[in-house]
Amino acid sequence: MTGPESEGSQVRRAVCPGSFDPITNGHLDIIARASRLYDEVYVAVMINKSKKGLFEIDQRIQLIREVTSEYANVRVESFHGLLVDFCKQRDIPAIVKGLRAVSDFDYELQMAQMNNGLTGVETLFVPTNPTYSFLSSSLVKEVAAWGGDVSHLVPPQVVEALNERLARD
Repeated sequence: MTGPESEGSQVRRAVCPGSFDPITNGHLDIIARASRLYDEVYVAVMINKSKKGLFEIDQRIQLIREVTSEYANVRVESFHGLLVDFCKQRDIPAIVKGLRAVSDFDYELQMAQMNNGLTGVETLFVPTNPTYSFLSSSLVKEVAAWGGDVSHLVPPQVVEALNERLARD
């Protein structure tokens, strides 16, 4: 056997965490780039019981699986609790985070240092593609709620899900 599964070689794993409510083209760009760097990439969908998302966790996971299906090395799971525990349980030594602006860096650096201090997990910061530097799930939801066109910001499956979900409100 050859490749990452052969004896003596280690599978390179990373995680891309977030709430993904909903997943955007910016998220997809980071996931795609991580999938080229690592043998296995976990997309960890955060469960925060104190926040009510637009989409239920199961629907977020399904949407992410659909839009990442072209990447054979991407796995999608939910998690509750500390991200470093998720990493420990799956032998994941690296977290991949996209940075849109300097304001993201301040917060993410603190998180990276805390995560490293807790378990030694490393964080890789990937600069966001300038096309998506302004993009966030919150903005997508707000624009969509007011009837704006978000089809250039999210995959078609997400546009459809947003339209269906917002029509119920």
